[in-house]
Amino acid sequence: MKPLTPARFQILRAQIPDWTRRGAVIRRTFTFVDFAAALRFVNAVGRAAEAAAHHPDIDIRWNRVRLALTTHDAGGLTLKDVELAARCDRLATTGQR
Repeated sequence: MKPLTPARFQILRAQIPDWTRRGAVIRRTFTFVDFAAALRFVNAVGRAAEAAAHHPDIDIRWNRVRLALTTHDAGGLTLKDVELAARCDRLATTGQR
């Protein structure tokens, strides 16, 4: 998979407005009511990541979960990153944890 061009990323960015880009990585911090809810979300993200064969960096701090995505073997952001980011957003908002 090839990295997204800056123009293509800007178009796809509309799907993941709460994510920030820094270089070749997109990040977002999710906040939950407590640690248990954060862990349920992380487990759901883990299942989605396994299904996509694409794994985010995950940092858990009590009720906060920070995800970072990039496609290391492609050397930058790809469609896989945007798709998994959008899936994580849906998991967080629909309660499918």
